[in-house]
Amino acid sequence: MSSTGIGGRRLREAAPSQAHTPRSILARLDRIDAWSMPFLFIGIIGLGFMFAFYDVFDINVSFIQSCVALKPGCTPANAVTTLRVPIVLNLGGYVIGALVLAPLSDRFGRRNMLLFTMLLTGLGSLYNALAPDYTQFVIARVITGIGVGADLAIVNTYVGEVAPRRNRARWISVIFIMSSLGALLGVWLGLFLTTPSAPWPHGLPFSQAGPGFENGWRWMYGIGALLAAVGILLRLELPESARWLVGQGRIDEADKVVSDMEVVAAKHGPLPPVRDDVPIDQTTPESSRAFKAIFGHRVYARRMIQLLGVWLLGYVTVFAFGAGFTSLLTSLKYPPPEAGLIVAVGAFGFLACALFAVAFAERLERKYWIAVGAAITVIGGIIVAEAGTTIGIAFIGSAVVFFGFNIWVPMTYTLSTESFPTRARATGFGLVDGVGHVGGGIGVLVITPLIPNMSVLGAMLLVSSFLVVAAIIAQFSPRTRGRHYEDISP
Repeated sequence: MSSTGIGGRRLREAAPSQAHTPRSILARLDRIDAWSMPFLFIGIIGLGFMFAFYDVFDINVSFIQSCVALKPGCTPANAVTTLRVPIVLNLGGYVIGALVLAPLSDRFGRRNMLLFTMLLTGLGSLYNALAPDYTQFVIARVITGIGVGADLAIVNTYVGEVAPRRNRARWISVIFIMSSLGALLGVWLGLFLTTPSAPWPHGLPFSQAGPGFENGWRWMYGIGALLAAVGILLRLELPESARWLVGQGRIDEADKVVSDMEVVAAKHGPLPPVRDDVPIDQTTPESSRAFKAIFGHRVYARRMIQLLGVWLLGYVTVFAFGAGFTSLLTSLKYPPPEAGLIVAVGAFGFLACALFAVAFAERLERKYWIAVGAAITVIGGIIVAEAGTTIGIAFIGSAVVFFGFNIWVPMTYTLSTESFPTRARATGFGLVDGVGHVGGGIGVLVITPLIPNMSVLGAMLLVSSFLVVAAIIAQFSPRTRGRHYEDISP
């Protein structure tokens, strides 16, 4: 007997159909221990993450050129000050997207909103590429931020709901690899297209910026729009989350998705017995209200406040380095090409941490990883500060910094999805991660202006200290590794 498989493929059923009840469907879903969708879907989901982080990092190196081109009086020396406006308003867009669009996925579905958020993000990036003046450049950054803020919440929610229970952090880390590739692409393209050539290791000898080519930054955002267009087409292949379908009472559709997942999982070996005591969300779709489910429940409200503190403080560090590291180094008297190169080489630490996370994410509880990341970030900052004019050591320090301020992110993404019930999971993630991006704005508005008057060591330690405090707060989070969603957040 055959049935239509995921993405329109014809798959043969591996076992007799189960009773169509919410409990049996969730039990069947939770017994799956291997990735149970076509591996192509990892790339499809990951492409969205790749674009999201490309968008975060494309402004890092390229902003100096776009600022000089669009804003009268902007120079490489004062660009770090001007950078505050587009970054803060872009982060404001994250908050809007997370609070307005992400909750809609709890009502209308993960897949449908994933299509819309990618469309919005791509349009914002295209608007950036065509922006005729600084004001419209900033508006485009806001639009892009709205799409990215919602997309981050929904992608993590979706992956967490379809990934094997014992490996949720691992598979979110697999998707995070695409984030690191997006960051690398954004930083290195920025270095190639928007900085003047300089002898290695003080720059790229083949960089293109200079008289006759001063619009490399427009190419940066145009490439981002192209990535988004590809992402939209590919996301049409994704199925809906079975866990969300159960929560909406769409039992037959959920059974269909889980049946297809079982066929794929059976290829990795016999499936374990179905657990008969899986707790389920007893809230009916008609009475479920996502914000009420969080703010009206003491446990979820407390988790929301705590995780918000973690993300708020952690993002001070992440965005100070992630979006402003080049401008930060320039304000500390590094020449722009050299500062950009230090960041570009350091971005390989981002890729290294994503690969590391895939291998080791499930070895520790989620909350311990942020402490590990904070310690590594502090060490990397000290190495950069002590490098002086020795650029090789600065490269190493930058890579360590990138490793440290990113290693905790996929595990805390996972913790954030695990901490809220299915009926409000995307909303909860949007609240803590989306509003948490205000921390990035605080870093840009409050911390960045202090940097030019500080020593390199003082600047590095100041920026890193926020992640240290976030790590302390995170230790009060619940243990979630390997537990059933409905046990953690009924």
